[in-house]
Order: sequence, then structure tokens, then C-alpha cells
Amino acid sequence: MAKEIIKPGTDNKPGGNYKEVGPRGGNVPKGREVHIDPGDRLPPTQKPGNGWVKK
Repeated sequence: MAKEIIKPGTDNKPGGNYKEVGPRGGNVPKGREVHIDPGDRLPPTQKPGNGWVKK
């Protein structure tokens, strides 16, 4: 099952590591990985249309 793609700026997500993905969930060249604490907001992505998935 594919992981849910979360839009940038979404808050109140579980803490952990998130990986930047393309609009359909594919890998992004030089995609960022971020760590957020519980309830924090996901940061902007490098390109509009990209999203985040929990690792």
C-alpha cells in the first residue's frame, strides 16, 4: 500500500522523519529529509507540488 502524501505546512502530524517526494510519490533528486516533533508543522518543499511521506 502506498504511503499518504502530506502537503507542506500541514501540522499536528506524528513526530518522526519525513522524506520529500514528487506529486505522485516518486523520488525527488536531492530531496530533503526532515525530522519534526509531534504537533510541529511540515516545512515547505523545494518545488511546488511536492509533498512529504513519513519514513
